[in-house]
Amino acid sequence: MSTAPIAPKAVKTNRIGLQVLDYRGGKTTLCAGCGHNAISERILEAFFEMGIEPERVMKMSGIGCSSKSPAYFMSRSFSFNSVHGRMPSVATGALLANKTMRSLGVSGDGDTASIGVGQFVHLLRRNVPMIYIVEDNGVYGLTKGQFSATADVGSTLKTGVVNELPPIDICALAIQLGATFVGRSFSGDKKQLSAMLKAAIAHRGTVLLDVISPCVTFNDHEGSTKSYKYMQEHDDEVCEVDFVPVFEEIAVEYDHNTTVDVALHDGSHLRLRKLHEDYVPSSKAQALNLLMEGHESGEILTGVFYIDTQKQDFTTLLNLVDEPLATLPVERVRPGPETLSALMQSYS
Repeated sequence: MSTAPIAPKAVKTNRIGLQVLDYRGGKTTLCAGCGHNAISERILEAFFEMGIEPERVMKMSGIGCSSKSPAYFMSRSFSFNSVHGRMPSVATGALLANKTMRSLGVSGDGDTASIGVGQFVHLLRRNVPMIYIVEDNGVYGLTKGQFSATADVGSTLKTGVVNELPPIDICALAIQLGATFVGRSFSGDKKQLSAMLKAAIAHRGTVLLDVISPCVTFNDHEGSTKSYKYMQEHDDEVCEVDFVPVFEEIAVEYDHNTTVDVALHDGSHLRLRKLHEDYVPSSKAQALNLLMEGHESGEILTGVFYIDTQKQDFTTLLNLVDEPLATLPVERVRPGPETLSALMQSYS
């Protein structure tokens, strides 16, 4: 009888030699079944599969259930939990100090569309190079489930209260104000969300992903338009999303008459197979019109709505030096007496 030892099972590593365990975080403290946990899983998988060093990522968040999420993935990354609604300005400052880092922001519909909307709109118009994920459940989960600014007219709370105020469409706002990659997904759609996240990593500019993430405690009942059941019944995909990273052979083929192929900044390809006949992801007007039609029909559109790979991002517009500003010596950032004297003379 052979007593030869059984060879250990090979551990899968990515292109930079790391295991998926290297992208894990702490144990979640969110409610069982919360859509936010599924988003965290998709995020760590995307960064693992794209071969991004966790130490080169800074995770930003504000306040709310969503803003606890960064603790649950990539524990080796830098993380900053900001004041409520102030994550956009903190993220902008951090990127200006060190533009060599990748920025990932996780926020909620309250943190973004209510108390933080003033800062959010300026992040969009500047095209700050970061991935901004809104974990959107339509309620304030940390303060007992009141309606947020993204709740649809006519949706109801568990208490029976009906919302009468019109919602802010985060995607429409982002398209109008200057984000260069805008899409919506559902935490329960693993295939679509994974492809969109990997494409977001390859894009240079503001990526806004509005991810419907049902709150199982306060907003997963009959009458909610952001529940699992409602999403499953009313999800209308505008496109089938496929992503081919630059380091893999392009093997996926679609009918060229119905497919849009977008070359992203790192050489990867985003392929969008049209499910809506008039869908044009490079047209702001058509994207906004599509979203308005979705509202009127009661459908929740998902997919990549708009993408622009030509617009310069904020750090490029500022013509920053290659080195991180935070590492520059004083003599390079503080003008000397001669420079100040010349400047004063120019005003005389």
